[in-house]
Amino acid sequence: MEPAYKRVVLKISGEALAGEQGFGLNEDMLASVASDVKKIHDMGVQTAVVVGGGNFWRGRTSKSMDRATADYMGMLATVINALALQDAFEAAGLSARVQTAIEMREIAEPYIRRRAISQLNKDLVVIFGAGTGNPFFSTDTTAALRAAEIEADIILLAKNIDGVYDSDPKENPDAVKYDVLTHQEVLEKDLKVMDSTAASICRDNGIKIHVFAISDPENIVRAVCGEKIGTFIS
Repeated sequence: MEPAYKRVVLKISGEALAGEQGFGLNEDMLASVASDVKKIHDMGVQTAVVVGGGNFWRGRTSKSMDRATADYMGMLATVINALALQDAFEAAGLSARVQTAIEMREIAEPYIRRRAISQLNKDLVVIFGAGTGNPFFSTDTTAALRAAEIEADIILLAKNIDGVYDSDPKENPDAVKYDVLTHQEVLEKDLKVMDSTAASICRDNGIKIHVFAISDPENIVRAVCGEKIGTFIS
């Protein structure tokens, strides 16, 4: 199998790292992700990772807390996940670095675009933590922004669901899955695959998105090889 892309941003939701337990970190899931990333790394694909924090904290569900405070707490949750992924990658034989948008020099490097690109060119896996460093922006927006900054070929959006649907398949058994979409359709139909800010950045910068289920351990490899799984957005 030959990779279809040279440089990718892999966006992993925090919930995906929790596995079936729904909260915290599942070590089997971490090992599975690390194994998949090792496979695409060995194929010569430069890989950057953006991870969410919903397995520890989802600030938008808080009704009483100040939104900015809640978002900063969510950024800290993403750093916990980033460090866990770094450890899992290194256990799988990969060299990995965590770069954070909020400086935490004792545990990670600050995000510097040129350093990130240099590390990718040296075959390191780069994990972006702490979102954009700003409240009111999601980690989907982080993935779109970092993909544009490092000139990635595509965003691989690994989720707990196997693609993009016209409504929530958990609530509507008749929900229809899309195989192909445009960025404009995602915005016009208000599809919840990512927030509108992230979708707009991807549209304006011509960044392709491939949405697929992380539950199948081979899907990351399939997506990198351009197989028709999940939903493709361009």
